[in-house]
Amino acid sequence: MERTPRPDKVAVVDEVRDRLGEATATIITEYRGLDVKAMQTLRADLRQAGGSYKIYKNTLARLAARELELADLEPLLSGPTALAFVEDDVAKVAKALREFAASNENLAIKGGVLGGVVIDAAQVAALADLPSREELLAKLAGGFKAPTQQFAGLLSATTSKFAYGLQALITERESADAAA
Repeated sequence: MERTPRPDKVAVVDEVRDRLGEATATIITEYRGLDVKAMQTLRADLRQAGGSYKIYKNTLARLAARELELADLEPLLSGPTALAFVEDDVAKVAKALREFAASNENLAIKGGVLGGVVIDAAQVAALADLPSREELLAKLAGGFKAPTQQFAGLLSATTSKFAYGLQALITERESADAAA
């Protein structure tokens, strides 16, 4: 006789599946030993960075991972595990997690999912090393601005050199006319 899953568990699996599928990225952490105050601080830091942090039962998270064909994610879903869902800038959330883990040894980054691909802890650390989206956009804008400024400077220099040359020619002609 097959057991029918409880509706509340089905709802959790659906929630995890939906959040994994909709998030820009998901970072999996182990939170063994974090107290309530530390968890509140971590959640606030992640919220500020554009993410959210939630604890799910591993068995239910594994079921959601299977439904999304993320079998490589299952080994990461053991022990006291929490998921950090990224809504926007992956680098910001990864940095927030790394900074929190640096000051709190009870948080360990296990890996995650980025663009439907399972990544390991080293790859999450590499994401934390990336500049934020705002920094990248500023660099890109600066890259577009520099050639425009150089071109404007070149035009300005050409115009002023032409004006100096024209003034020198006029002065020379005036002095030649005065001598004649």
